[in-house]
Amino acid sequence: RYYLDGVDVAQLSDPELAHVRNRKIGFVFQQFHLLSQISALENVMLPMVYANVLAPERRQRGIAALERVGLGDRIHSRPTQLSGGQQQRVAIARAIVNEPVLLLADEPTGALDTKTTQEILAIFSTLNASGMTVVMVTHEPEVARTTQRVVWFRDGQVVHAYLDPDELQAKVF
Repeated sequence: RYYLDGVDVAQLSDPELAHVRNRKIGFVFQQFHLLSQISALENVMLPMVYANVLAPERRQRGIAALERVGLGDRIHSRPTQLSGGQQQRVAIARAIVNEPVLLLADEPTGALDTKTTQEILAIFSTLNASGMTVVMVTHEPEVARTTQRVVWFRDGQVVHAYLDPDELQAKVF
């Protein structure tokens, strides 16, 4: 059985699962998947359309999410006007705007430079400190070492599970 926020999700219907995905889980990917023809704010507000949030609240929450990731001054910018790191922060704002309990991040720093990677990891750390569970997939040991826990998979199997990411250094290198 799988429980998310106290709910046995195995028992849910497809519409109920869609509701859970929209409201309880945020998704961040290596590729940002932003719509290029609309602004950063409109990209962030999109999940709230599907959550039936009224327009004034969508705008307010969208701006707050962009401010939370340090982009309050770029709400009207289109993705093509933003750097890769800024686009990833828009994607993070979009992922957290519905205040999920779980954030799934698949290689969120894979296409970013070192400085921007550190900025993104700091955002994830802040989100985690605020009570959000962050699960991140990475192939980069230096990124894995910034987390509270590392679970190492190989060929779909758990090879090692560490409570202390510093153990990763001893096992891998």
